[in-house]
Amino acid sequence: MSEPTTSGFAALGLRDELVATTAALGYEEPTPIQRLAIPEMLTGRDLLGQAATGTGKTAAFALPILNGIEPGAAAVPTALVVVPTRELAVQVSEAMFKYGAEQGIKVVPIYGGQPIHRQLQALRRGVHVVVATPGRAIDHIRRGSLELDAIRTVVLDEADEMLDMGFTEDIETILETTPDERQTVLFSATMPRRIMAIAERYQRDPQQIKASSEAEADSKALIRQTAYVVTRYHKANALGRVLDMEGPTSAIVFCRTRGEVDELTATMNGRGYRAEALHGGMDQQQRDRVMGRLRDGTAELLIATDVAARGLDIDTLTHVVNYDVPSSPESYVHRIGRVGRAGREGVAITLAEPKQRRLLSNIERLTKQTFDIQKVPTVGDLREKQIAVTVEAIREAMMSDDLEDYNSVLFGLASDGSERNIALAAIRLFHQGRGATADEVEIPDASERMLRDDRPGKGKRDFDKGGKPGNKGGGKQRGNVGPGTGLIFVGLGRKSGMRPGDLVGCIANETELTGREIGPIRITDNYSVVGVPEASVDRVINAIGATMIRGKKARARRYVD
Repeated sequence: MSEPTTSGFAALGLRDELVATTAALGYEEPTPIQRLAIPEMLTGRDLLGQAATGTGKTAAFALPILNGIEPGAAAVPTALVVVPTRELAVQVSEAMFKYGAEQGIKVVPIYGGQPIHRQLQALRRGVHVVVATPGRAIDHIRRGSLELDAIRTVVLDEADEMLDMGFTEDIETILETTPDERQTVLFSATMPRRIMAIAERYQRDPQQIKASSEAEADSKALIRQTAYVVTRYHKANALGRVLDMEGPTSAIVFCRTRGEVDELTATMNGRGYRAEALHGGMDQQQRDRVMGRLRDGTAELLIATDVAARGLDIDTLTHVVNYDVPSSPESYVHRIGRVGRAGREGVAITLAEPKQRRLLSNIERLTKQTFDIQKVPTVGDLREKQIAVTVEAIREAMMSDDLEDYNSVLFGLASDGSERNIALAAIRLFHQGRGATADEVEIPDASERMLRDDRPGKGKRDFDKGGKPGNKGGGKQRGNVGPGTGLIFVGLGRKSGMRPGDLVGCIANETELTGREIGPIRITDNYSVVGVPEASVDRVINAIGATMIRGKKARARRYVD
């Protein structure tokens, strides 16, 4: 008789306590990234893992870390997990505390926005695992309050997000301060060159893993990705119309700026939605209050900037909306990764302006999927949808057992009209009481305009062959400098992967300028020069400084030859 074979988490080589804990938490089978990562981490080998948010990667690195801590071990930091945001620090800390409850594991999150004296006290009392944001980790290291001598494992979670947020130097400082013999683990949703550079410098022969293509395909299949092409003037109305048709349980709408977040939040509340704003201008108490409302269902829309929403994990989320097409395709991947998780279906909606075809194409190349470009629903479509919802709601009400309780209302109205008219009046009150929007304005469809603007030669200027005479960097020049054109210096060039299309896409996406108004463009090895209408120079400089090009922050100023 053959012996029974182990399966699930027991087959991965974890302690009995951790296997029992995962079972008690309802974890039956490890996810693909957990099956790949846990055995490798248990060997002590460095790991470079590609995994999107929601694939179970927290358990993929947390369980092996906890597996290496003996029950009753002295409370000194043996593992450091570095994450991009305070929200993610709290989530990872809570998860590790639950996984290690049977072993008596002490975990502390340290992040900005919380009084540092609390963190100092927690560290003094003793801790096995520290989960930190980069800036606050550096602060504690310099204070001497975070001891790193006993650190055996360092995990960089959502590494690409941290690099996008400008934490490269902090990450390098942390890695250089920890013991050389440590195990270094990087998890990232995307693998751009800058992630590979960190791996090459700070990891030793890392094992590279990635969730199976089949699992990725299943995840992508769960997310319905749709784009609507509208002009900026009609965007807010188009968003309301699309959401009215979709009827999300819970949604995040991503905007570019704080001002846009506040303005759109007011607009959507005026349309009848329970919307909350989230951006970098809010303190931790305000952020916690907003997230509480979203999680308990008091709010249904979270309107947020990218930075403010990084690291959020919301189980009830059904829709993600890009109010603007993100200039970085990687940002799009991170955003939509918040839905279609744990086998649930999700919807990703993008509102694109006609001039943003290039940005959509960049995303399509990275995701290897084509956007389903739909026409904005018409007033007639909306009314039909609202009537259908009302019909279904009344049909369900007709199945109730307590209808007889309302007989007295019907008898009281019998002398005032026919039963048909009474029913119609009641339906009218119910339909209006549901918040059905009386929308009478048709929103022009701009998808045809996008296709026209995307034709070869349309709205574009050719490059001068060989570049501008006297161009020391050998860069290509787009168009000629004419009267009324101001030149802007941008501190990224060919060595950073800069291309003319990146500059045009960034400026067109972040301002009201069209591709026809942008140029000349000259790109050298280390910097670029771009021309825009003189009246728009300051606005474009501010816009470039507030965003990223090819995943990098760019310095911008007026160009002086």
